[in-house]
Amino acid sequence: MSEAEHGRITIRAIADEAGVSVPTVSRVINGRSDVAPETRKRVEDLLNERGYQRRRSTRVASRARLVDLVFNELDSPWAVEIIRGVEDAAHAAGVGTVVSAVHRRRASTEQWLDNLRTRASDGVILVVSQLASPILEQLRHLGVPLVILDPSGGPTMDAPAIGATNWAGGLAATEHLISLGHRKIGFIHGPKHVLCSRARFDGYRAALEAGGIEYDPGMVYNGDFYHQSGFDAARSLLALPEPPTAIFASSDQMAFGAYEAIRQAGLRIPQEISVVGFDDLPESRWTSPPLTTVRQPLAEMGALAARTVLEMATGNEIDSPRLELATELVVRESTARLTR
Repeated sequence: MSEAEHGRITIRAIADEAGVSVPTVSRVINGRSDVAPETRKRVEDLLNERGYQRRRSTRVASRARLVDLVFNELDSPWAVEIIRGVEDAAHAAGVGTVVSAVHRRRASTEQWLDNLRTRASDGVILVVSQLASPILEQLRHLGVPLVILDPSGGPTMDAPAIGATNWAGGLAATEHLISLGHRKIGFIHGPKHVLCSRARFDGYRAALEAGGIEYDPGMVYNGDFYHQSGFDAARSLLALPEPPTAIFASSDQMAFGAYEAIRQAGLRIPQEISVVGFDDLPESRWTSPPLTTVRQPLAEMGALAARTVLEMATGNEIDSPRLELATELVVRESTARLTR
């Protein structure tokens, strides 16, 4: 059955028919001036012909005062930071937060969707490694506002997305090690299907190129963002005939795993090998030595996602399809100038 038969005309449908982007339709709806007159008229005519109505007319009176925050898994410290940011923003708005994990299993996803239909929600924030089309289609069918937090599995399907400057973070971490004289820099990659992993790796390669260092694929080992993979990758790097003098792990948890591999190898950080992580989890400042890392503003990302989805719940359209918050290199004691 078509959207018109359901009585709902979406911005995406109007954009497709008018041959323009979703943000362009949003600007017309919100009375923005930065739209060409002929484009504005074409969009307005279609809005009138199709009987488009803003969400305000159907949702404002029945606000549930709840926001759903959905993860694949809840077993990582960065998930806690995101929850903290979402909960702070939601609490300030007088809205409760429902946290769920779908565990990448169909039954878990269907149960969550059933619960959502039963209790209603002002909006959903998805923090998932791969965007499942059925989930997005059913949320669209339910008319629930949706924000994707750091999408990593493909197109966001007309949903606002919030992420971080992962490429710039990877660049900054590698440039820092190069500035200390390191030329053999090992890299521990996150899951390759995850866009933020690839962006950090691309930043690493860009810094090597800018520093006149030839990229060596033998210096790159794959991980999954968790401790064990960091340990395994670092142990493999240290076993090379010419091991690296520095390791950039693309998550703090993998850096913590690398710490243990380095300890077991009888090496000292940073005197004999430097280590950089990515995330700036609270634990990073309490490791021994404290970890140099790239700060990803996880709590701020969560707070912005919550504020964005609540804006959508009141009927306001979001102009920017993707927002990225800045990363920042935090230099601590796990990196030092190369002396050999």
